[in-house]
Amino acid sequence: MSDKVRVGIVGTSWWADTMFLPALQSHPRAALAAICGRDRRRAAEMAAKYGVPAVFTDYRDMIVRGGLDALIVSVPDDLHHEITMAALAAGLHVLCEKPLAMNSQQAWDMVQGAQTAGVRTMVLFTYRWMPFLRFARALVAEGYVGRLYQAEFRWRSTFGRDNPFNWRFDGRRANGILGDLGSHLIDLARWFVDDIERVSAQLATLIERPRQEVPGFAPANDSANLLVEFANGVPGLIQAITGPPMADGTMRQQINLYGEAGSLEISAVYWGAGEGVEIRGARAGDKRSEVLEVPASYWGDAVWAEPFGFFATQPVGSRAFIDAIAEDRPVAPNFYDGFKVQQVIDAAFESHAAGRAVTIPPHQRRVRVEGSRLQVAG
Repeated sequence: MSDKVRVGIVGTSWWADTMFLPALQSHPRAALAAICGRDRRRAAEMAAKYGVPAVFTDYRDMIVRGGLDALIVSVPDDLHHEITMAALAAGLHVLCEKPLAMNSQQAWDMVQGAQTAGVRTMVLFTYRWMPFLRFARALVAEGYVGRLYQAEFRWRSTFGRDNPFNWRFDGRRANGILGDLGSHLIDLARWFVDDIERVSAQLATLIERPRQEVPGFAPANDSANLLVEFANGVPGLIQAITGPPMADGTMRQQINLYGEAGSLEISAVYWGAGEGVEIRGARAGDKRSEVLEVPASYWGDAVWAEPFGFFATQPVGSRAFIDAIAEDRPVAPNFYDGFKVQQVIDAAFESHAAGRAVTIPPHQRRVRVEGSRLQVAG
């Protein structure tokens, strides 16, 4: 590999334009080598904007002729598996958007493919890197809440009403709000608490969508409610819904952690009149909760008015992925983390269909890191 990691990206959406391309363009160790999109004109415009020398409309062609070391997969969920497996077969490091796949079997294929290729992988569970959540997790690790009694993860949003047809709510292409915002919440739940072992779910499709205008359109859930049990015995709630109007913002994220030693209540509003974040904490014996300020060291150059801007300047997200490749070291969240999230999504669908709680079978394969590679043995 050359001094720089040569990166290609599949996808030319607003998200690629917001999250990936600015971060890679500004990274001294990354070289944006190629971009692929089904609309060549759009792909060419993005290439010109970010100085990308090669434009493709077929990802297979880009993998073969792009001279790449790594690939970013930023496309709808139903395409993740096929593109990623092709990249892994070519020996490329892969960063894939969340959720990793359409189901846990596809996700496990991707874990095994990465193991065989001996490459670095990442799933972009964006909120692991948010400064206020890193601070809250540090508080938990330091014992602020002590032994957990209850963990709650909620997300309310309005974007489900924005477009009558949205691929995220087409069951052929994605897993609805459960796969979209719900996958973030499941990952955060694992990150803050533990693996999830048992799921009781209720899924609903409440927003009417013009299925007659899109042949074969299969409306997916826009409301997901999961009662869960973590491997350490803690009970929890994971709830994601999109559609209801909210006066204070387009997305509201809430995480509540209640324990023997204290409690944390985290509330974040994105892109609305009430945008901002508040963390309230109380320790055993306190008469009232207090607002906990996030130390400046966590924010760095980040500002709340641009909640994703720091992904283009700090060693997080795709920039952390590049660093891990260049320095030959592990990185997280990786494909195994994506697989564990997908297990919970699958269990939620099974639970809803069967009308009962579903226990996720213990995964018999041992996962460890040897050197800088993810190793899976079974």
